[in-house]
Amino acid sequence: MLEVKTLDKPDERRDFPRGHMEAVHMTDLDFAVATFEPGWRWTESVAPIAGTATCQMHHNGYVLQGRMRIRMDDGGETEVGPGDVYVVSPGHDAWVVGDEPTVVYDFQGQTAREFAKK
Repeated sequence: MLEVKTLDKPDERRDFPRGHMEAVHMTDLDFAVATFEPGWRWTESVAPIAGTATCQMHHNGYVLQGRMRIRMDDGGETEVGPGDVYVVSPGHDAWVVGDEPTVVYDFQGQTAREFAKK
């Protein structure tokens, strides 16, 4: 199998308060680029859409730009920034830190198909 797609022509764009996500869907990979503007917080911008108290998606990601704080439901907390690669289990909140938009690449089938959807 050989598949190639370009982010110049994403399969979908999903807008949500203070941000958006563009995704390409492939056989064994969904790849998303998400942009979160200053003031974005999952519990404020996406929770009303998802209908859950915290994010229940698994994320495999890379931070291209900006900073984001992540707090797990169990109390664990960290901050990620440019160049950081991360894995975040379901059950977390996240928010932009500072005045710069945060841009992340997300390599996860579930996220690109389900993030910010009811």
